Amino acid sequence: MNRKNIFLTISCILTMLPAMLCASTRDDRGWTLSTSDADGRYYGVPVANGCMGLMPGRDPFSVKGVILNNVYDANRNMGVSRIANSINPWMLDMSIDGTPVTRESMNGWIQTLDMRRARLDASWKDRDAEISYTLRALRCLPHTAVMTISIKALKDITVSASPSFKSPKDFKEKDSCTVSYNADGVSYGISRTWGPTPNRRILLSASSCLVTDEGPVNGDITLKKGKSLKMHLIGSVCTSQDFSDPCNESDREVLYCIMEGMDALIARHEAQWDELWQGDIVIDGDPEAQKVARAALFSLYSSCREGSCSSIPPFGLSSREYNGHIFWDSELWMYPPMLFLNQGMAASMTDYRIQRLDAARRKADAYGYKGAMFPWESDWSGEEACPVSAPTGLFEHHISADVAIAAWNRWCMTGDSDWLQDRAWPLIRDVADFWVSRARRNEDGSWSIRNVVCADEFAEGVDDNAFTNAAAIKALRIAVKAAAACGHTPSPMWQTVADGLRILRDGNGVTMEYDGYDGRIIKQADVNLLSYPLQIVTDEASIRKDLIYYEDRILPKGPAMSYAILALQWARLGEGQKAYEMYLKTLEGHLHGGLLAFSETAGQGDTCFMTGWGGVLQTFINGFCGLELTDDGVVQKQSALPDGWKSVTVTGVGPERKTFTRSR
Repeated sequence: MNRKNIFLTISCILTMLPAMLCASTRDDRGWTLSTSDADGRYYGVPVANGCMGLMPGRDPFSVKGVILNNVYDANRNMGVSRIANSINPWMLDMSIDGTPVTRESMNGWIQTLDMRRARLDASWKDRDAEISYTLRALRCLPHTAVMTISIKALKDITVSASPSFKSPKDFKEKDSCTVSYNADGVSYGISRTWGPTPNRRILLSASSCLVTDEGPVNGDITLKKGKSLKMHLIGSVCTSQDFSDPCNESDREVLYCIMEGMDALIARHEAQWDELWQGDIVIDGDPEAQKVARAALFSLYSSCREGSCSSIPPFGLSSREYNGHIFWDSELWMYPPMLFLNQGMAASMTDYRIQRLDAARRKADAYGYKGAMFPWESDWSGEEACPVSAPTGLFEHHISADVAIAAWNRWCMTGDSDWLQDRAWPLIRDVADFWVSRARRNEDGSWSIRNVVCADEFAEGVDDNAFTNAAAIKALRIAVKAAAACGHTPSPMWQTVADGLRILRDGNGVTMEYDGYDGRIIKQADVNLLSYPLQIVTDEASIRKDLIYYEDRILPKGPAMSYAILALQWARLGEGQKAYEMYLKTLEGHLHGGLLAFSETAGQGDTCFMTGWGGVLQTFINGFCGLELTDDGVVQKQSALPDGWKSVTVTGVGPERKTFTRSR
């Protein structure tokens, strides 16, 4: 693709998405994103801290919904679990001189996401006042968020502010109360709404209080012209999954915030985000790409927490899409960037699987296999949570290999032999045993894995899928190496099956997606994953053939990750401009609005597809910067940058927080 065509492609994207990459006018090095389109379609992104996500809106003080990570209720209609909707304590009605503040009364509205400090700001003029608010999901208090509201009077006014709660429609059994607590000699009324989730009966409690820095807000407030008022709507949500007494705990956390003070809490919140941002991507020469990189990192950092033993659903904490379950998206797409840039989150994601190893063993036994068979869709229990009608839950078995590979990669990054021996080895061993029991020997001595759903989910019930077989080969070889590292004797069948599994090629040397593949359109990358991340296809000629062949067979408006993988591999092959073309295709139709909401399907949806962001991050880290994780740690391979890019720098890599730069 020549420079003229690349320019036209960029212009097309910017024309289709006029608010895309719209940031503050000052040069902030890609840290802020803004939207001021008061009339067009609004695309929000979650304000989240890894435990809960708040979805903002465009209306004044709008929090449209609250998602809780790894808290699931049963979905009666589908018969499987679904991530729980929360009671929302961040609701605020305001009037000035008796007239409600509404979207229709806003003038000059702008909303800005400060990714470095993890805060969403909105401001506007409303008749006789200038109004703004800041929303933070506190990183230092995982169950708490604060909305800080500021009002400046343009003439003498009377302000009335009334907080309230919004409960999900299916919360039929709930109760409310207000309890007075004494803090430093002042009485604060903390309001609470609580009740059980409809089916699993998890007790959920939400508490809130509206305060100023001086005390509680009680009744109307008169402001003289030129004077300002600042209020804080403090809210906390706790459940019986985390606390034996969530009702008192949600009150307690609100009271803690009051007594600790907002300045101290915000300082702690920002300090923890400064720590997260030690893992960063800095792009010199492309301000738009810099914003994309930061948006992707911010989205994943917001979706998980160190020490939580939780993972990241495909849409993070932005919605209940795919029921909030954990898929291969976690291990293959979102985990690798976190493994490079945030060891705590990466550990949480692998610990999530290790904690559910017994459930994977039970599933293998239930289907007549040995070892551990991880579910295609996992919830809190670790059992299969895929709707029964979907064949993926029955036959998309590569997930077990993906989980084992992720565990091994954590050891490669950290070198923690005790963790490998005590925690990872049983998982890696049992997954290898599963693949031996799953594979079947052919008459010619080769081995096949039959009747699977491919990574390309358009292909169901096929034999010898390239990605499934290659992932199994990788997992089996890992088991042999892990056994040696832990002082155990590997099963001889692990190497036998790994050496015998078929990777098929056509007469031109192109890797076939499965036995009998005829060149039809595919949903997403499959064969191309054999080069990266699996490192099964390693010679440059084969990699090029597979890239060229499958580029035109990927569903044009399918999931964005496919083109991210193609971009990564072209960069490693020294084709910087071709890599940039694929990078643009990763974004085209998927980025929406000035806050860069990222959709799964091009041109559709306003949810935030964290899986796609994971692919984008791998393009930057492992493609343009050329980083690769080997058995001996991180190495930097040759790679090429697009025209105009001066350098890509990745900071905070691995436990030693190293810095790597690829310069032109």
